[in-house]
Amino acid sequence: MTPHDAPGPDAAAPLEIVRVGIVSISDRASAGVYEDKGLPALRDWLGRAVRNEIAWSTRLIADDAPTISATLAELVDSERCDLVLTTGGTGPAPRDVTPEATLAIADRVMPGFGEQMRQISLRFVPTAILSRQVAVIRGRSLVINLPGQPKSIAETLEGLPAATPPVPGIFAAVPYCIDLIGGPWIETDPALCAAFRPRTAQRPASRPAPT
Repeated sequence: MTPHDAPGPDAAAPLEIVRVGIVSISDRASAGVYEDKGLPALRDWLGRAVRNEIAWSTRLIADDAPTISATLAELVDSERCDLVLTTGGTGPAPRDVTPEATLAIADRVMPGFGEQMRQISLRFVPTAILSRQVAVIRGRSLVINLPGQPKSIAETLEGLPAATPPVPGIFAAVPYCIDLIGGPWIETDPALCAAFRPRTAQRPASRPAPT
């Protein structure tokens, strides 16, 4: 048995519901100028990758720093999301303010997520170094900025398993990170994304069943 799939002693118990906030940040999509593609891409990938039932909180908002910060704080503090994923607004253009708005609500910064996303994107385009995605912890929630394009969203979450050598995606580290900050035990479909946990990680026996 590998660290990827080592079950805890309570592995047969029902999985908890995971509360996930997804936020698409775009002036034009939020104004109805064109159809938003970020939210469907996030729902599609997470719906296939995560085995837990997901309770979704969805937002489509403009590139406005106070609005972004308020939305993220609401999803964490009021909606009690365990994980919040944003898409859009992470480039160097003047209206790209998602990273600053995310850092404004942070208790702690998790720089490794942004570093790995840029490493994945650099396999395709040299302009990946212009991306400024960040990840932070607020309370018991993990908040991650993702790219704006559906293809890039999937690549950064899933990684590049066919590359030589394979490049892990960032979502492989998400379940264990959420374990460490007191969130629910998340299981993934290893065919799409094998969540990595150390051998010592065990699913807490005291977790309540979903209601």
